[in-house]
Amino acid sequence: MQKSHITENADGTKRSLSNRNVQMIAIGGTIGTGLFLGSGTTISKTGPSILLVYLVLGIFFFLMMRAIGEMLYSDPSQHTFVSFITRYLGPTVGHFTGWTYWLGLTFCGMAELSAISTYTQFWFPNIPAWLIQVVFLGVLVSVNLIAAKIFGEAEFWFALIKIIAILALIVTGIFMMTSHSLTPLGHASVQNLFHHFSMFPHGGLSFISAFPMAFFAFQGIEFVSITIGEAKTPHRIIKKAVNETLLKILIFYFGAMIVIMGIIPWTHLTPQSSPFVQVFKLAGLPAAAAFINFVVLTSASSSLNSFIFSAGRHFYQLATELPKESWMHQHFAKISKSGVPAAAIKISALLLLVTPLLSLTSATGAVFTIVAGSSNDMYIIVYALVMIAHRKYRESSDFLADGFKMPWYQFTSPLTIAFFAIIFMTLFFIPQDIIGALGAIAWTVIFGGITYLHQRSLISANADN
Repeated sequence: MQKSHITENADGTKRSLSNRNVQMIAIGGTIGTGLFLGSGTTISKTGPSILLVYLVLGIFFFLMMRAIGEMLYSDPSQHTFVSFITRYLGPTVGHFTGWTYWLGLTFCGMAELSAISTYTQFWFPNIPAWLIQVVFLGVLVSVNLIAAKIFGEAEFWFALIKIIAILALIVTGIFMMTSHSLTPLGHASVQNLFHHFSMFPHGGLSFISAFPMAFFAFQGIEFVSITIGEAKTPHRIIKKAVNETLLKILIFYFGAMIVIMGIIPWTHLTPQSSPFVQVFKLAGLPAAAAFINFVVLTSASSSLNSFIFSAGRHFYQLATELPKESWMHQHFAKISKSGVPAAAIKISALLLLVTPLLSLTSATGAVFTIVAGSSNDMYIIVYALVMIAHRKYRESSDFLADGFKMPWYQFTSPLTIAFFAIIFMTLFFIPQDIIGALGAIAWTVIFGGITYLHQRSLISANADN
């Protein structure tokens, strides 16, 4: 049998990820606890009109991914989409975005690591959280250090478990709805979606607040762009991954939510409990809670695995953009023999060790929630910046007229940027998100100002020399 040929990039990284790896990484990075645990809250806010919320968000995330895909198609050697922000918006904005995104990834990784210990203690309550976190972190960092292909295979199976759980829910729901199964709440039927239907059942503000909640459920879909630099056939995979991934995610979200609301009338859904657990219990599966706990444990592990992969590539990218004589460039702009940025992965993992340290204390929850919320809100700003960079790409000599172009660019590009701005503004209508939004603005002003002054000093120093 002929062995598959793995090409090597100029920097030493290896193109070992197949299309199925890339597709599953994108799906696995997006479908997570937001669906398995948080969908009950979003449904309770809007009822069946949550489907409209996901449809609108899906369209704009698709447009953003087409913009990123267009730039990657022109230069698939780039490891992160942040490199295009540096190229087209300048080193100051690129430096700010790179550090912001990397810190956001690490804080999200901390949150997933904390969740992993909580889910594991469902079965092993006597094992300390810090020990669980150290073990999981050690295993997943090792997976990322061996080779990109090993990471891709691990992520494939993590994502497959989530997809099987969703398909099991959809198949169970279809059977119950077509047979009009009797439940303690009535009969399972598609008609439950239209019973007492209202576009704004709890008012316009509740409907608006569902948008940022659903927005963060889609967060991570850009991970597909980070894998392109190590994909075997990047030009073919870019088109396939961008065009198909979002459609698959929407099908899973739509299918799951239609089934959930078809079996459990949305007015009877308990937002504090996983709707998956509620459905499987109504279907007669007594071990539903344990099954879903296993799924969300693999989901959190999958997300952490992706965060480690992405954070390592972004830190490596930051290091390569610095002068070669700088300490950071000398130590972290390196690729190991296995074709991965090992030093950058290790420093990212080192920051994640803050989580088990925090687990040893008791008064850190509020601070951690504020920091994690601020970092999540920063993603909206990062997404807007990548759209602006795409506009600059269109005006540059790099633009490929026959490339993988964003559809109806003149109309969809400014509309997508405006949509991200609106999503950020909606955060101020949600009490629990106001602090995070203010934190994101403070970070942008303070760190952005420091970055600008630092870049100006470098330019002055080079001019003097």
